[in-house]
Amino acid sequence: MADTAIYIQNEEFDIGTLSEQVRAADGSSGALVTFTGIVRELEVADSHLDALFLEHYPGMTEKALHAIADQARQRWELGNIVICHRVGRLSLNENIVFVGVGSAHRQNAFDAAQFIMDYLKKDAPFWKKEITDQGESWVEQKQSDLDAADNW
Repeated sequence: MADTAIYIQNEEFDIGTLSEQVRAADGSSGALVTFTGIVRELEVADSHLDALFLEHYPGMTEKALHAIADQARQRWELGNIVICHRVGRLSLNENIVFVGVGSAHRQNAFDAAQFIMDYLKKDAPFWKKEITDQGESWVEQKQSDLDAADNW
């Protein structure tokens, strides 16, 4: 029986441990696709990123991530799904998000992982603040993220 695991946490996560959760104990998944998002430097030349600060609405966020995983299951035959998103203060090069998808077939796993990430960026209730050497500012949702979700 396929499972969906959702984690919202301040602590660092272990990619290997989460990947093992994606692997089906019954051997039904022939493909595992994982994605890990990492805090990276800003693309703006006149500002240096010190950290990100992410907030969420407990309960609502988990419900939204389960809904996104359910939408993926409606589109593709999938095994286990694991989504882990960090909140709080995150420094450069720290893990911020993990999405893992198992499926009998690789294309379903690839497509579902990308779908989940695209919809996570669009629909998940997270608020992100950039902390730079120029000050702090809340990040607006990017049009490119909205467009990526619309392509599905």
